[in-house]
Amino acid sequence: MSDLAIGLVGIAGLLVAMALRVPVGLAMLVAGILGSIAIAGPIGIMAGLSTLPVEQFSNHALSIVPLFLLMGAFAGRAGLSRLLFGAARDWLGHRRGGLAMATIGACAAFGSICGSSLATAATMTRVALPEMRRHGYHDSLATGALAAGGTLGILIPPSVVLVIYAVLTGQNIDRMFIAALVPGVLAALGYMLAIRAHVALNPASAPPAARVPWRQRITGLIRIWPVVLIFTTVIGGIYAGVFTPTEGAAVGAAATGLLAWIRGGLTGGALREAIFETASGTAMIFMIVLGAAAFNGFLALTGLPMQAADAIGGLDLPPVMILAAILLLYLVLGCIMDSLSMILLTVPIFYPLIMTLDFGMSPADTAIWFGILALVVVEVGMITPPVGLNVFVINAMSGGTPMRDTFAGVIPFLVSDILRIILLVAFPAITLGLMRALY
Repeated sequence: MSDLAIGLVGIAGLLVAMALRVPVGLAMLVAGILGSIAIAGPIGIMAGLSTLPVEQFSNHALSIVPLFLLMGAFAGRAGLSRLLFGAARDWLGHRRGGLAMATIGACAAFGSICGSSLATAATMTRVALPEMRRHGYHDSLATGALAAGGTLGILIPPSVVLVIYAVLTGQNIDRMFIAALVPGVLAALGYMLAIRAHVALNPASAPPAARVPWRQRITGLIRIWPVVLIFTTVIGGIYAGVFTPTEGAAVGAAATGLLAWIRGGLTGGALREAIFETASGTAMIFMIVLGAAAFNGFLALTGLPMQAADAIGGLDLPPVMILAAILLLYLVLGCIMDSLSMILLTVPIFYPLIMTLDFGMSPADTAIWFGILALVVVEVGMITPPVGLNVFVINAMSGGTPMRDTFAGVIPFLVSDILRIILLVAFPAITLGLMRALY
């Protein structure tokens, strides 16, 4: 069997293992080891495996991962999700669909200190879903807004997946965060417009709440000042060069932990739970990183990525058509895999191909633009029927909402996502403009 055939069998075996619910990190590790042994034999491969974990995890940039996870754990225990939703509800709740729009705004704000899509969706569901139900919102709109809003957690910086992409491709983490900012804000605004369009067609799905006095609105804004301070300190400090992304993550984790302690969120065993949650999340991510490294080493032995790049390049298609095909594949695979696994598995294959294409930009700009596009499309996959991981998480937490209603609820948000992807592909300056202005 040729090396190429072994590579294809390895990919097929990996997909079958994931379909059987084998943890993705373990599936990639085993497929990578067995495939490499089939090509190069056991002796050299085993020697390389003995040093692989050290090579992967001695990268200083990866220390940002547990720090951002700890920051998110502290943020949840500080009750920031409830404060953010309350402030957004006070300003928007009196409008038809306003509570759903407040949910989107709160998801965006919480995502700026969390960095996880599923964590943002799950946390905001506990806060916002009971409130929307109490005001008579249809479950389809309520759960659809929560599933879509959760995707903002990984797009609006800081983002763990952006850090991993930057490490994989050798890009600057600061610039990746800056480039993600405008697309993230556009996503939140697009979701709010989708809600407005939905309630215009179905007014009964989102009754308006009572108007809140101006004094209460101002008080709600004042209460969220810690979130604003932490976000501006961390992201602003990174952008201004006051500290590195890792130092910024440490500052953010310390500040959020202090806030959680002051607000009584770290009493009893809460601190131990937050640390354990961070440790288990870090272990899961690092296991995926290790498995991806083994599997990508196997792919390099097969020569499959380079042969695929040569084959596609030989088709003489316009670069935008090739990019569209890759993004479509990301959309499909994003339905069945989490964003981190998808990025780790596919970037070593697609990134070299993208860098050979001419989009009229510098290589650094192309790499950052493609990274943001890939992340956006993978996150869209998390709310796309028939699998959409975010949809299943929200539906399971909602207690009794039919799955078809939740999937129907995400359709307006999917339309917004598709339009946003087209804009980002057609106008790279939307993604790169702020970064170019600052650098």
